[in-house]
Amino acid sequence: MRKSLLLLLMVFTVGGAWAKPVSILILGDSLSASYGMDEQDGWVEILQQRHDSLNIINASVSGETSGGALRRLPSLLDHHQPQWIFIELGGNDGLRGFAPTITQRNLDKIISRSQASGSQVLLSQVMLPPNYGRRYTEQFAQVFQTLNEQHQLTLVPFFMEPIAPQPQLMQADGIHPNKQAQPLIADFMEKWLLLATE
Repeated sequence: MRKSLLLLLMVFTVGGAWAKPVSILILGDSLSASYGMDEQDGWVEILQQRHDSLNIINASVSGETSGGALRRLPSLLDHHQPQWIFIELGGNDGLRGFAPTITQRNLDKIISRSQASGSQVLLSQVMLPPNYGRRYTEQFAQVFQTLNEQHQLTLVPFFMEPIAPQPQLMQADGIHPNKQAQPLIADFMEKWLLLATE
């Protein structure tokens, strides 16, 4: 009887309800930082509430650039030691007109240092509004394709692509998703995060 109970305990601990949640660090900007709303209304918190099997650490900061995230990265890795990192960065670089080569260099360092720490990486595509000009927006979009090819990552489609064309899902600034959009973003990201971490 005691052996059977011990075996049952081991099964639950290793593969069941008591298994340690998979840790995922979200390294993003305002699109992932619940800009313009309470934190619990953002897509990251919605997703956390859905899945006890995940431990989602939201290290996103509104206005963050790739360079700012690179400076914060060492302390985040040391403190959280995440199994996975989802990188959603570059939008503020583009909106400020940074050269795509700068964004690519910073993201390359973020990816390399994350992988060196033992974390697996998911990289989000990021797209800019068309008013920034075709040449610049195409060069910017290519950054993420190049990094994906260099590092053999899982490249996640930009979650704002189906949201941005719908005014009823956007805040008045036309850049940030509103509260109504957050469950839709959570639905979108849920598939990618669960697929990667299962």
